[in-house]
Amino acid sequence: LLEPPAAPAPGSQIGPRDDARTTELTPKVVEAISTVFDPEIPVNIYELGLIYTIVADADSRVKVEMTLTSPACPSAQQLPSEVRYKVKAIEGVSDAFVDVVWEPAWTKDLMSEDAKIALGMF
Repeated sequence: LLEPPAAPAPGSQIGPRDDARTTELTPKVVEAISTVFDPEIPVNIYELGLIYTIVADADSRVKVEMTLTSPACPSAQQLPSEVRYKVKAIEGVSDAFVDVVWEPAWTKDLMSEDAKIALGMF
């Protein structure tokens, strides 16, 4: 597999949110993102609560806002790139952008119940 090109500069991302496209594409995006794992944690990043928002515009460009478990995460470059690659590969998505955000800070409270059980953090 070839890696996607580097993400464009922030400002050139997607147009205004299109509720219909967001509703249509979100389940597909969640499914794709659910195949992305932090190499050190045996739970996908969606269940870990690292995905904050998924938005699509009228041209089917998708923006994902995500965080990492810590700013010093060893996978800080790999995870957003993998998310972008997998979202961009979804049929019906014309382009994908990933923004890593630090607010709100990630906590284990953002994890799904399944992830907490899998990691023994209940």
